[in-house]
Amino acid sequence: MKLRDYQQESIDALYDYFAQGQQDGHPILVLPTAAGKSVIAGAFIRGVLQQWPGQRVLLLTHVKELIAQNHEKLMTLWPDAPAGIYSAGLKRRDTDNSILFAGIQSVHRRAVEIGHIDLIIIDECHLVPKSGMGMYRRFLDSMTVINPKLRVIGLTATPYRLNSGLLVDGDDRLFTDIAFDVGVTRLVNDGYLSPLVPKKMANEIDLAGIHTRAGEFKSDELATLFNDDDLARRALIEIMYYGIHRKSWLVFCSGVAHAHRMAEILQDQGITTATITGATPADERDKILADFKAGHIRCLTNCDVLTTGFDAPATDMLVFLRPTQSPGLYVQMCGRGMRLADGKKDCLVLDFGGNTERHGPINAIKPTGKKGKGKGGDAPTRVCPKCDTIMAVAATQCPDCGYVFQRKVKHESTASNLALLDLTPGKPKIEWHDVNAMYLVRHKKQGKPDSVRVTYVTKTGERFTTWVCPEHGGYAEKKAIQWQKLHLPWCPEPLCVDEILYLHNDKYFTSIPNAICVKHDSKYPSIINYDFETRRLTGSYGNDE
Repeated sequence: MKLRDYQQESIDALYDYFAQGQQDGHPILVLPTAAGKSVIAGAFIRGVLQQWPGQRVLLLTHVKELIAQNHEKLMTLWPDAPAGIYSAGLKRRDTDNSILFAGIQSVHRRAVEIGHIDLIIIDECHLVPKSGMGMYRRFLDSMTVINPKLRVIGLTATPYRLNSGLLVDGDDRLFTDIAFDVGVTRLVNDGYLSPLVPKKMANEIDLAGIHTRAGEFKSDELATLFNDDDLARRALIEIMYYGIHRKSWLVFCSGVAHAHRMAEILQDQGITTATITGATPADERDKILADFKAGHIRCLTNCDVLTTGFDAPATDMLVFLRPTQSPGLYVQMCGRGMRLADGKKDCLVLDFGGNTERHGPINAIKPTGKKGKGKGGDAPTRVCPKCDTIMAVAATQCPDCGYVFQRKVKHESTASNLALLDLTPGKPKIEWHDVNAMYLVRHKKQGKPDSVRVTYVTKTGERFTTWVCPEHGGYAEKKAIQWQKLHLPWCPEPLCVDEILYLHNDKYFTSIPNAICVKHDSKYPSIINYDFETRRLTGSYGNDE
């Protein structure tokens, strides 16, 4: 199986991270839903065991579907992998394999039975609490007693928790760094993810009387509000109108009774519909999901059970009858429609709960911190007068119907926090980022001289990369000399790859930029400028021009 470019980049980022001497760090890979986290995990595990055969690796998650999926991907990549499964739901309790795929519910009290593990990879790691003694933290503490040198890697599309900010922030955090973060926009533009098309609902639900608890809407009040026949039937009109040409609908509901009621009224309209809740028996759930994926069921209603670990690529319409204050839940719900499928052009999103305006684009989430700090209010949006598509207030053309807005709208710098996906056509976004660290490693490419891959880590945990190619000749060599003049101003002679790495590893560098200027173009972010302590330099020194 050939890895996609960003998948290989994420694996390289892990090796780079550990190569920089981060002996006590626990990094996170941030990849959108449908980016292939199971493929990345499988390829990384295979590489680790081929280089260090004595290692034992545990891939941990919370639902049996993900356990089975992750195991299957590894066996596809590596049919002879020494892999086993420890999961009550899958009726297997292997313990002696070098590679184990396990459910946290099955192993959280079984550390001694699992034994010595060198590396734990946690899929959907946003479910790990930042502190306290939940199942994950209790299990990890026990495994660390067995092996004090245990390393932990997290995989997630949403590296934050409601009201606690980024997983890598805070003294009580488990995860220490974001080693790699690939944006949704890049994967959509590269054809790896399906675009989302959000529509403004005429019957958007008024939440004025709903209270919050622990930063989220109170579930009992939401259930009472949404489980109303008049409201349900008004929503039904728009669902039927927009869904007429959509083949696979997924509806997120507010409460179990609401999920069943929506299924009833959809069935009354001749739509083949089924419901899944936390109380659905396992065998029945498996059959419903199989029928939905096969196209035998057109619509699936659910209550808080199909937000993670659910893969139905043909889903081409999402219906949000479930408001949330949680940016993570919002992103996970959106992710259910972003997989590719034959004949699928995009995924329509009908948001009756105001989540789109509340959170902004899923590629620019600004999570609220512990003390409620963060951006408040709804994200500014504009609605197409022709087709009701929601988009960035800065958009000049509707991404769905092509309607061109005739008048420019003056907007503030915060206008990027909009709509479901901020794919506004036009000039690329250019931003300055404060630099926290800089890593250099040798980069090899078959048929080419070695180069230096330079990674700048920002103070918010983002990583931006450029390549310095002093031995390639031509324009690449000239750009390498420009880079050297900025970062090694005391060294007048052009250096080769070995010399640059030697000086960096021996800490002879005197100029690490305070900030870098990044251009977010249609494919890859690129570094176009540097800010050093004594001056702001002009010109382009990145890899984009």
